[in-house]
Amino acid sequence: MKILFHFTITLFVLSLVACNQIKSPEPVKQYAFIGGKEGDKIDTTCFDSLQLSDPFILADEETQMYYLVGSGGSLWKSTNLKMWTGPYQYITVDTTSWIGTAPRIWAPELHKYKDKYYCFVTFTNPKIIVDTVPNRYNVQRRATHILTSDKVAGPYHPISDKNYLPEGWSTLDGSFWEEDGVPYMVFCHEWMQTVNGIINYIQLAPDLSESMGTSTTLFRASDAPWPREMKSIGELTFGMALEGYVADGPFLFRTGTGRLGMLWSSWNNNRCAQGVAYSKSDKLAGPWVQCNTPLISNNSGHGMLFRTFDGKLLMCLHHQSLDSENPGPRKPTLFEVDISGDEIKILEKYHP
Repeated sequence: MKILFHFTITLFVLSLVACNQIKSPEPVKQYAFIGGKEGDKIDTTCFDSLQLSDPFILADEETQMYYLVGSGGSLWKSTNLKMWTGPYQYITVDTTSWIGTAPRIWAPELHKYKDKYYCFVTFTNPKIIVDTVPNRYNVQRRATHILTSDKVAGPYHPISDKNYLPEGWSTLDGSFWEEDGVPYMVFCHEWMQTVNGIINYIQLAPDLSESMGTSTTLFRASDAPWPREMKSIGELTFGMALEGYVADGPFLFRTGTGRLGMLWSSWNNNRCAQGVAYSKSDKLAGPWVQCNTPLISNNSGHGMLFRTFDGKLLMCLHHQSLDSENPGPRKPTLFEVDISGDEIKILEKYHP
């Protein structure tokens, strides 16, 4: 009888454990739009009146429409680059994930790849601290994630819940590149954590749902001769008197001769500057050779290239006044460029 009693109790305990396991379901995902505006807040404005950091323009052949996105999480549309409607909502995420309900949204890029649209975008959750670096600020949870949509205007949603890069890294400005049929993400390991900003790359799965293997360093910001250490330019650093070099906004392109180049930004004597580097092997793996001077140095940066529907090649980047006391907002700016030869050349400012 005692053996039967203990056996019954054991079965009862096991059943309780099983029930408790069954009663602990996965947290319910809660998808919501973040950033942007909607409804009666949609407006029409000219390009010169837009205020936007880290601008990126996708010229979509299917819709014959230009789509402009940037930090903050808004989307603008235009048929002629001159007049734009927006700002539209287009990013949706699971607000129960690490991204949270009110993340900071930086440097989105829109790409069409294998008949789908993808958004590479950096989220920052200031409530989560992932690292503490001596004599610097606490490192917040910041990472590039990849979202997808069947339509260019969205809504875009995360492909998966997987982290593309180590959780303890502060990463940003992820950009898409395909080489020999293999997709990659090129990104920055932020100078706020590394002191000397790093540009890396990592291979992606064929459907971009996850990263494969570990990342590889391409170069550090101080490898170029033109960046200036943030601490050395004092009040021009948004009040952050910190040692280190910024690496920001990588964007890859090929010249007419097949040479592989990369636009990237750092800080120079005139604040933000647009630089360029070239791969000696014409492959993503490099090695990378830095140009001696910035491409544009008048407080401009985070550039990218796109072609208009009539075939004109333009660079879009943000520009801000050089006035150290009142620089005003960052605004998108367009330049006509030429890459038909062996290197990129700025021709003239483009006015839509």
